[in-house]
Amino acid sequence: MKYLFFTLSGLFLFSSCNAQFGKLLKQVTGQDLSTDDVANGLKEALSKGTNKGTDLLSQKDGYFKSIYKIMLPEDAKKVCEKLRPIPGFASIEDDVIEKLNRAAEDAAIKAKPIFLNAIKSMSIADAWNILKGKDNAATQYLNTTTSEPLYAEFKPVITESMEKVGAIQVWSTAVSKYNQIPFVKKANPDMTDYVTRKALEGLFKKIEEEEKDIRHNLSSRTSDLLKKVFSKQDK
Repeated sequence: MKYLFFTLSGLFLFSSCNAQFGKLLKQVTGQDLSTDDVANGLKEALSKGTNKGTDLLSQKDGYFKSIYKIMLPEDAKKVCEKLRPIPGFASIEDDVIEKLNRAAEDAAIKAKPIFLNAIKSMSIADAWNILKGKDNAATQYLNTTTSEPLYAEFKPVITESMEKVGAIQVWSTAVSKYNQIPFVKKANPDMTDYVTRKALEGLFKKIEEEEKDIRHNLSSRTSDLLKKVFSKQDK
Protein backbone atom coordinates (compact mmCIF):
# COMPACT_ATOMS: atom_id res chain seq x y z
CA MET A 1 0.00 0.00 0.00
CA LYS A 2 2.85 2.36 0.89
CA TYR A 3 4.51 1.50 -2.43
CA LEU A 4 1.34 2.40 -4.30
CA PHE A 5 1.06 5.67 -2.37
CA PHE A 6 4.62 6.70 -3.19
CA THR A 7 4.22 5.67 -6.83
CA LEU A 8 1.07 7.74 -7.22
CA SER A 9 2.72 10.64 -5.39
CA GLY A 10 5.71 10.44 -7.69
CA LEU A 11 3.54 10.40 -10.79
CA PHE A 12 1.58 13.38 -9.50
CA LEU A 13 4.78 15.28 -8.73
CA PHE A 14 6.23 14.46 -12.19
CA SER A 15 3.00 15.57 -13.84
CA SER A 16 2.99 18.76 -11.78
CA CYS A 17 6.61 19.55 -12.73
CA ASN A 18 5.85 18.97 -16.39
CA ALA A 19 2.86 21.28 -16.17
CA GLN A 20 4.95 23.95 -14.43
CA PHE A 21 7.69 23.58 -17.03
CA GLY A 22 5.12 23.91 -19.79
CA LYS A 23 3.82 27.14 -18.22
CA LEU A 24 7.38 28.45 -17.85
CA LEU A 25 8.14 27.59 -21.46
CA LYS A 26 5.04 29.42 -22.59
CA GLN A 27 6.03 32.50 -20.54
CA VAL A 28 9.54 32.50 -22.00
CA THR A 29 8.51 31.98 -25.63
CA GLY A 30 5.13 33.71 -25.57
CA GLN A 31 3.41 30.69 -27.14
CA ASP A 32 2.60 27.03 -26.62
CA LEU A 33 5.99 25.60 -27.51
CA SER A 34 6.79 22.18 -26.11
CA THR A 35 10.25 20.75 -25.54
CA ASP A 36 9.54 18.30 -28.36
CA ASP A 37 8.72 21.24 -30.64
CA VAL A 38 12.06 22.85 -29.82
CA ALA A 39 14.04 19.64 -30.38
CA ASN A 40 12.21 18.64 -33.56
CA GLY A 41 12.33 22.18 -34.95
CA LEU A 42 16.07 22.46 -34.42
CA LYS A 43 16.66 19.02 -35.93
CA GLU A 44 14.59 20.00 -38.95
CA ALA A 45 16.47 23.27 -39.34
CA LEU A 46 19.85 21.56 -39.03
CA SER A 47 18.86 18.84 -41.48
CA LYS A 48 17.69 21.44 -43.96
CA GLY A 49 20.81 23.57 -43.55
CA THR A 50 23.29 20.70 -43.79
CA ASN A 51 21.51 19.09 -46.75
CA LYS A 52 21.40 22.34 -48.68
CA GLY A 53 24.98 23.23 -47.76
CA THR A 54 26.46 19.88 -48.76
CA ASP A 55 24.37 19.73 -51.93
CA LEU A 56 25.53 23.16 -53.07
CA LEU A 57 29.22 22.61 -52.29
CA SER A 58 29.25 19.17 -53.92
CA GLN A 59 28.10 20.61 -57.25
CA LYS A 60 30.65 21.54 -59.88
CA ASP A 61 32.16 24.91 -58.92
CA GLY A 62 30.57 24.65 -55.46
CA TYR A 63 33.99 25.42 -54.01
CA PHE A 64 35.96 26.51 -57.06
CA LYS A 65 33.75 29.44 -58.07
CA SER A 66 32.44 30.49 -54.69
CA ILE A 67 33.61 32.37 -51.61
CA TYR A 68 34.65 28.96 -50.21
CA LYS A 69 37.32 28.47 -52.86
CA ILE A 70 40.40 26.70 -51.51
CA MET A 71 43.61 28.58 -52.25
CA LEU A 72 47.16 27.32 -51.96
CA PRO A 73 49.09 27.64 -48.69
CA GLU A 74 52.05 30.01 -48.74
CA ASP A 75 54.65 27.24 -49.07
CA ALA A 76 52.86 25.83 -52.10
CA LYS A 77 52.67 29.29 -53.69
CA LYS A 78 56.45 29.58 -53.41
CA VAL A 79 56.82 26.24 -55.19
CA CYS A 80 54.58 27.45 -58.03
CA GLU A 81 56.43 30.77 -58.32
CA LYS A 82 59.75 28.98 -58.71
CA LEU A 83 58.34 26.57 -61.30
CA ARG A 84 56.42 29.10 -63.42
CA PRO A 85 59.39 30.00 -65.70
CA ILE A 86 60.06 26.30 -66.43
CA PRO A 87 58.44 25.01 -69.64
CA GLY A 88 55.31 23.01 -68.91
CA PHE A 89 54.71 24.67 -65.53
CA ALA A 90 53.50 28.14 -66.54
CA SER A 91 49.94 27.52 -65.29
CA ILE A 92 50.81 25.13 -62.47
CA GLU A 93 49.22 27.25 -59.71
CA ASP A 94 45.90 27.57 -61.52
CA ASP A 95 45.91 23.85 -62.40
CA VAL A 96 46.57 22.75 -58.81
CA ILE A 97 43.99 25.13 -57.30
CA GLU A 98 41.27 23.90 -59.64
CA LYS A 99 42.03 20.26 -58.93
CA LEU A 100 42.09 20.79 -55.16
CA ASN A 101 38.66 22.40 -55.31
CA ARG A 102 37.32 19.64 -57.56
CA ALA A 103 38.46 17.14 -54.94
CA ALA A 104 36.65 19.07 -52.19
CA GLU A 105 33.47 19.17 -54.28
CA ASP A 106 33.71 15.44 -54.85
CA ALA A 107 34.07 14.76 -51.13
CA ALA A 108 31.48 17.20 -49.74
CA ILE A 109 28.49 14.90 -50.12
CA LYS A 110 30.14 12.38 -47.77
CA ALA A 111 29.42 14.69 -44.83
CA LYS A 112 25.65 14.12 -44.95
CA PRO A 113 25.40 10.86 -42.95
CA ILE A 114 27.84 12.14 -40.30
CA PHE A 115 25.77 15.29 -39.82
CA LEU A 116 22.58 13.24 -39.72
CA ASN A 117 23.90 11.03 -36.91
CA ALA A 118 24.88 14.11 -34.87
CA ILE A 119 21.48 15.71 -35.44
CA LYS A 120 19.64 12.53 -34.38
CA SER A 121 21.59 12.34 -31.13
CA MET A 122 20.85 15.96 -30.16
CA SER A 123 19.34 16.22 -26.67
CA ILE A 124 16.53 18.49 -25.49
CA ALA A 125 19.09 20.56 -23.59
CA ASP A 126 21.26 20.90 -26.70
CA ALA A 127 18.27 22.03 -28.77
CA TRP A 128 17.11 24.56 -26.19
CA ASN A 129 20.60 26.06 -25.83
CA ILE A 130 20.89 26.33 -29.61
CA LEU A 131 17.52 28.05 -29.93
CA LYS A 132 18.50 30.62 -27.28
CA GLY A 133 22.05 30.92 -28.61
CA LYS A 134 23.81 33.04 -31.20
CA ASP A 135 23.11 33.09 -34.93
CA ASN A 136 25.59 30.28 -35.48
CA ALA A 137 24.83 28.20 -32.37
CA ALA A 138 23.58 25.21 -34.38
CA THR A 139 26.64 25.29 -36.62
CA GLN A 140 28.93 25.45 -33.59
CA TYR A 141 27.12 22.44 -32.11
CA LEU A 142 27.78 20.49 -35.30
CA ASN A 143 31.38 21.66 -35.39
CA THR A 144 31.95 20.46 -31.83
CA THR A 145 30.22 17.11 -32.28
CA THR A 146 31.34 16.17 -35.80
CA SER A 147 34.77 17.70 -36.48
CA GLU A 148 36.78 14.62 -35.54
CA PRO A 149 34.62 12.01 -37.31
CA LEU A 150 34.29 14.35 -40.31
CA TYR A 151 38.07 14.72 -40.59
CA ALA A 152 38.55 10.96 -40.28
CA GLU A 153 35.93 10.38 -42.97
CA PHE A 154 36.95 13.27 -45.20
CA LYS A 155 40.71 12.77 -45.43
CA PRO A 156 40.67 9.41 -47.24
CA VAL A 157 37.87 10.67 -49.47
CA ILE A 158 39.83 13.85 -50.23
CA THR A 159 42.88 11.70 -51.01
CA GLU A 160 40.82 9.48 -53.30
CA SER A 161 39.17 12.50 -54.89
CA MET A 162 42.52 14.23 -55.41
CA GLU A 163 43.78 11.10 -57.14
CA LYS A 164 40.62 10.88 -59.24
CA VAL A 165 40.83 14.47 -60.49
CA GLY A 166 44.59 14.31 -60.95
CA ALA A 167 45.54 16.74 -58.17
CA ILE A 168 48.01 14.41 -56.47
CA GLN A 169 49.76 13.56 -59.72
CA VAL A 170 50.02 17.22 -60.76
CA TRP A 171 51.27 18.36 -57.37
CA SER A 172 53.71 15.46 -56.94
CA THR A 173 55.20 16.20 -60.36
CA ALA A 174 55.49 19.89 -59.47
CA VAL A 175 57.13 19.22 -56.10
CA SER A 176 59.49 16.66 -57.59
CA LYS A 177 60.63 19.22 -60.17
CA TYR A 178 60.89 21.94 -57.52
CA ASN A 179 62.99 19.78 -55.21
CA GLN A 180 65.54 19.41 -58.00
CA ILE A 181 66.23 23.16 -57.92
CA PRO A 182 69.54 23.80 -56.10
CA PHE A 183 69.50 25.33 -52.61
CA VAL A 184 65.71 25.35 -52.15
CA LYS A 185 64.09 24.02 -49.00
CA LYS A 186 62.52 20.69 -49.92
CA ALA A 187 58.73 20.83 -50.28
CA ASN A 188 56.24 18.24 -49.03
CA PRO A 189 54.26 16.60 -51.86
CA ASP A 190 51.41 15.64 -49.48
CA MET A 191 48.73 18.33 -49.37
CA THR A 192 45.78 16.16 -48.28
CA ASP A 193 45.70 17.39 -44.67
CA TYR A 194 45.56 21.03 -45.78
CA VAL A 195 42.84 20.41 -48.37
CA THR A 196 40.79 18.35 -45.91
CA ARG A 197 40.83 21.10 -43.28
CA LYS A 198 40.05 23.86 -45.79
CA ALA A 199 37.21 21.81 -47.30
CA LEU A 200 35.66 21.31 -43.84
CA GLU A 201 36.16 24.97 -43.00
CA GLY A 202 34.21 25.94 -46.12
CA LEU A 203 31.51 23.39 -45.35
CA PHE A 204 30.87 24.77 -41.87
CA LYS A 205 30.84 28.34 -43.19
CA LYS A 206 28.19 27.35 -45.72
CA ILE A 207 26.07 25.65 -43.06
CA GLU A 208 26.41 28.74 -40.86
CA GLU A 209 25.11 30.82 -43.75
CA GLU A 210 22.09 28.52 -44.10
CA GLU A 211 21.44 28.65 -40.34
CA LYS A 212 21.41 32.46 -40.32
CA ASP A 213 19.05 32.42 -43.28
CA ILE A 214 16.53 30.24 -41.39
CA ARG A 215 16.84 32.36 -38.27
CA HIS A 216 16.25 35.70 -40.03
CA ASN A 217 14.48 34.99 -43.31
CA LEU A 218 10.82 34.12 -42.80
CA SER A 219 10.50 32.64 -46.29
CA SER A 220 13.20 30.06 -45.45
CA ARG A 221 11.03 28.57 -42.71
CA THR A 222 9.29 26.18 -45.03
CA SER A 223 7.24 24.23 -42.47
CA ASP A 224 4.78 25.12 -39.71
CA LEU A 225 7.19 23.70 -37.13
CA LEU A 226 10.08 25.90 -38.29
CA LYS A 227 7.82 28.95 -38.25
CA LYS A 228 6.58 28.11 -34.76
CA VAL A 229 9.98 27.40 -33.21
CA PHE A 230 11.95 30.22 -34.81
CA SER A 231 9.29 32.87 -34.27
CA LYS A 232 10.98 33.36 -30.90
CA GLN A 233 13.97 34.77 -32.76
CA ASP A 234 11.86 37.54 -34.23
CA LYS A 235 11.02 39.11 -30.88
